[in-house]
Amino acid sequence: MRALIGFFVLTFAASWSFWIGAALLSGGSFGPSARFMAIDRLLIYIGVFAPALVSLALTARLQGREAMRALLGQVLRLPQQARWYVFALGFFPAVKLAAAITERVVTGTWPNLADFPVLLLLPAIAISTPVQAGEEIGWRGYALPRLANRFGLPIAGIVLGVIWACWHLPFFFIPGSDNAGRSFPVYVLAVTSISVAMAWLYWRTGASLFIVMLMHAAIDNEALLFSSPAALPNPFSLNTTLTAWLTAGCLAICAIYFLVQMSRAQYDLGSTRRPERPAATE
Repeated sequence: MRALIGFFVLTFAASWSFWIGAALLSGGSFGPSARFMAIDRLLIYIGVFAPALVSLALTARLQGREAMRALLGQVLRLPQQARWYVFALGFFPAVKLAAAITERVVTGTWPNLADFPVLLLLPAIAISTPVQAGEEIGWRGYALPRLANRFGLPIAGIVLGVIWACWHLPFFFIPGSDNAGRSFPVYVLAVTSISVAMAWLYWRTGASLFIVMLMHAAIDNEALLFSSPAALPNPFSLNTTLTAWLTAGCLAICAIYFLVQMSRAQYDLGSTRRPERPAATE
């Protein structure tokens, strides 16, 4: 637990320092009018890669280089079954479709689509998947197994999701950032639910970091297909759009299913062996 707490403290301290520094250098905004220079982008990316850098440094220091190489090896662990790739790419669109249909039934209207070229979606996911190693080596590769060993995988997925969501908090106060104007409580619910889904996928694929990196990239890019919610002056407000609430609600329903599946099965995230299937599917 001491190493795990140290990971979270160092990751937050490093990421937030770099992001706040980038915001100050850019004039306090990441929007089109900001003084956005190369140094600002560099600081942002260093902050994004802090989970991986911190986890690798702690692993090398506390467990040795062999353990560090094993952690990095999970990035190249590719699931053999095609269904896991379909799940990683299709999970978020399925959730958004369910939320859109619900909104249509409730209000009689469909949510707005953003002006994003769909043909660029798959190339964008392919390019951004390696970038997700900056987060996933730390969150799922380092923190999740340790939390699971302590609290069990279902609770670990929830706890990590809350921490992961809070890690993004500075962006809710920086004008022009992706999270500016959004409801932080609704975001915490959505991200925690996504964390549970990723924990389930990581477990079912034998601790494959690649597949959760792919899912992370898919969610980030697929979110661009839908219009952003109206800007909120207070990020802690619950008065956000129905679309945001329905999306978070659908994600939470999925998370409940994954939590039940994980609670019924044996798992060992510290092993390289393929995990056992849930009793319900055997």
